[in-house]
Amino acid sequence: MGGGGSTRRVTFEADENENITVVKGVRLSDSVIDRMKEPSSPSGRQHRGSGAVNEEELKKRIAEELALERARRDSEAQKRRLKQEQMYIRDEFGKLLERERISSNEHLTRAILRERAATEEERQKAQRFARQLEEKERELKKHDAYYKEQLARLEEKSAQFYKVTTEQYKKAADEVSSRFK
Repeated sequence: MGGGGSTRRVTFEADENENITVVKGVRLSDSVIDRMKEPSSPSGRQHRGSGAVNEEELKKRIAEELALERARRDSEAQKRRLKQEQMYIRDEFGKLLERERISSNEHLTRAILRERAATEEERQKAQRFARQLEEKERELKKHDAYYKEQLARLEEKSAQFYKVTTEQYKKAADEVSSRFK
């Protein structure tokens, strides 16, 4: 695309439906073909059947159309990539949220289990202390009964000893009294 002219010529022809087909292996979009059918300037009118077109003008049109087509494809490719990236990010974010939810559920479950275990341990301690207390109370009742029994025996012995001592004292007093009368 410099200032020098090119010797290469691109030819095209119209088929029976007035559609333009490229002969030398260059594909053109429908919009390019429509533009090629239209006259580019009022002085440079083309004839449909002529088959020859201004090479510079055709190159410019083809280059513009190719650039527009490339830009459109690049834009669509970027849109697809952006959508794919968005989907990937959304999926990764969803996975991250799911992992966080699972982690927090596991943490919560572990905390609940620890709390239940601590509660169960406290309940077992309370039961153990209650059994120990009952055992101590039974032991105290046994001791109380034993000491009451021992006290009753001692009181009985003391009463017998008092009786015997009192009888002996009376006997001794009667003897002394009968001796010294």
